[in-house]
Amino acid sequence: MRNILTGLTFILSFGLQAQPTSTNTGASESPTVQTSAGTLRGLTEADADVFKGIPYAAAPIGEFRWRAPQPYPAWQGVKDATKFCADCAQAGWPRQAGKIRENTSEDCLFLNIWKPSAAKPGAKLPVMVWIYGGGFVGGGSSYPETFGTQFAKQGVILVNFNYRLGRLGHFAFPALGAEHPNEPKGSYAYMDQIAALKWVQQNIAAFGGDPKNVTIFGESAGGVSVHSLLTIPSAKGLFQKAIIESGGGRDGVLSSRPISKENADKYYPVSAETIGVNFAAKHGIQGKDAAALDKLRSLSVEDIVDNGQESNGQGGALIYAGPILDGKLVVETFEQAYKAGRQIRVPIIIGSNSAEVPAGFVNARSKDELLAQFEPVRKEMTAAYDPDGKTDFAQMLSMVNTDKVWAEPARFTASAVTAKGDKAYVYLFSYVAASMQQRMRFGAGHASEIAYVFDNLMERSGATIAPTDKQVATMMNAYWANFAKTSDPNGKGLPKWPVYDPRKNEIIEFRSDGSAMGGPDPKKARLDVMQKATEK
Repeated sequence: MRNILTGLTFILSFGLQAQPTSTNTGASESPTVQTSAGTLRGLTEADADVFKGIPYAAAPIGEFRWRAPQPYPAWQGVKDATKFCADCAQAGWPRQAGKIRENTSEDCLFLNIWKPSAAKPGAKLPVMVWIYGGGFVGGGSSYPETFGTQFAKQGVILVNFNYRLGRLGHFAFPALGAEHPNEPKGSYAYMDQIAALKWVQQNIAAFGGDPKNVTIFGESAGGVSVHSLLTIPSAKGLFQKAIIESGGGRDGVLSSRPISKENADKYYPVSAETIGVNFAAKHGIQGKDAAALDKLRSLSVEDIVDNGQESNGQGGALIYAGPILDGKLVVETFEQAYKAGRQIRVPIIIGSNSAEVPAGFVNARSKDELLAQFEPVRKEMTAAYDPDGKTDFAQMLSMVNTDKVWAEPARFTASAVTAKGDKAYVYLFSYVAASMQQRMRFGAGHASEIAYVFDNLMERSGATIAPTDKQVATMMNAYWANFAKTSDPNGKGLPKWPVYDPRKNEIIEFRSDGSAMGGPDPKKARLDVMQKATEK
């Protein structure tokens, strides 16, 4: 299951997105800001002051590999913040043995800020913090789709940042448990995210931001990260709102693996520590003690990334754990927390796209084989997904995968949030640009909403940006910015987005014609039966 998502992530991140850029075209001024560690000099681009490559923690290299983020030392003078720093080490696409992707490094704990040029210290503007997706093995903060210029034009400060990926971001090994007993272990990616949010709390006022009005938002693994931050106790108080784009909400897909117990979770029967030992053995490192850990730390970053391999050969032992339930930092899965009402209480936006993936999580070669996997509710599944027997099989497979992994879990999460008295707003993104309709035959694919949310549409392969594309981007960017400002996405000139009430089941759909409409969820019958299948 994880391998499928990883492959999808590479296709989306490196096949459709433009490559990272540090071009400073249009720079006209040199704004400066005093942070807790020293003075930064940025640049002005398109009416936004931009500060790039700001260190929020020390380089996680050498002895700091697989350690909680350490403080970055203060500096004298003025630090240049006009160029992006490296994204976090990851495999390239297409993969090349013994190499990591260009412009990536183990030294990668940096963030970037876009603020309105007119914003002064103490202005108390709303702040949005973006957490990128990529299956926890890819992605970065230097992609043009997630630049914050358009949010800055809306009067919102946008922050994005890097967090460790792959085995550098999620790793367990027996000797690590005995080392630095007061530090958390396991999901270093989540520790990085918390460290970045703490940096925002300490420094964003100097950029004109309000540390008491911070919205975290992310897509795919970034959405999973938002779920995790909502249910990690030590993240409480670091944000006041949350947006989850295609991040699921139930256990089983990028949820947390037990750190040391075997067969403790039906989705993750192999513990993270066992996987760490498997990885060490692949590289000729025997034992589980401090000496073995020293040898692991001496491996090159290319060896750690290991070309993105998650198992030791076809059908071999697992060598990558993914997010880890360690009992101290991550104390429970987010589905467990939501069911018990233990999540951090903030308003949310949550949603999914209409055709996230063609297959991958639920696989079958025929309708009969697909429906057989839902035998207790087979008749209801048939009525919901193939009522007249004429649904295209490939489309039906996409519908089932989309609903099981993303749409129904999003509804589950919204219901859990509203049960505690907090507001939730649910969306369905169905818009596909005319230039992409041959590629996305059944609806909006995974991650396709991102460029619209940021209002950063880009021409690719000779295709132009149509007026309807721009209309959708302007609308979505406004909804997201409004939510950051007021906890309500609605605003002047926008179609009404109803607050979610499980009894009414009203959402907003960004429809295929480029309009938006609030009302009853058109997928209700499908999600009802998927919920029944999930909870049986």
